[in-house]
Amino acid sequence: MQKIVSIVEGHGEVDAVPILLRRIVQRVSPTAVLDVPKPIRVKRNRILRDGELERAVALAARRAGDDGSILFLLDSNGDCPAEFGPQILRRATAARSDRAIRVVLAKMEFEAWFLAAAPSLGGRRGIDEDIARPADPEAVRDAKGWLSKCMPPGQPYRETLHQAALAATFDLDLARSAPSFNKLWRDIESLIPPKAVT
Repeated sequence: MQKIVSIVEGHGEVDAVPILLRRIVQRVSPTAVLDVPKPIRVKRNRILRDGELERAVALAARRAGDDGSILFLLDSNGDCPAEFGPQILRRATAARSDRAIRVVLAKMEFEAWFLAAAPSLGGRRGIDEDIARPADPEAVRDAKGWLSKCMPPGQPYRETLHQAALAATFDLDLARSAPSFNKLWRDIESLIPPKAVT
C-alpha cells in the first residue's frame, strides 16, 4: 500500500486534496492501493518561519511510516513557483533526506485548476451551465472570485463548501493544461510504483 501524507495551507484543501490524489492515482495506476491520511494544515506564514516547515515534515514522516512519501501542496499566491517551490523542497529534504518529498505550488491558487477545467463544472454546485475557461487560468489572481461570479447571486464560492465537491468532479485531462496541475500529476506518477498491485 502506498501512503502519501500531504501538507496544505487551506481549510478546503484538507478535504479536497485526498479526493484529488485518489482520483489521480486511480488514473495513473488503477491497481494501486493508496492510503491518504488527513492532510497536515500549516498556515503559509508559519511554513516560512524557521523550524515550522521542518516540524511539519517531521510530523508527516511519522504519519507516513517507513515507506510513505510527503507532498506539499500550496498556493503560489503570486510568488514564482519556480523559485519558491525549490526553496521549500531544499528545506524539507534537509529535514528528512530519507523520504520521497514533492512540492507543488498551484499557480496562483488551487482553484486555478478548476478554471482550467471550467467547462466540466457547468451546472455543478450552482455554477453557470455555459461557463467558459479563461484564456490563461493560472494568471487569474482571484480564482475564487472568478468562480463566485459564475454562481447565483448571494451564493459565492466558498472553499470549505465547494472545493472538495469540485475536486471530485472536475475534468482532470482539461486541468492538465495548467502547468502547475500537470506538475502535480507528474509528481504523483513519480511517487506511485509503476507495478503497484492490490
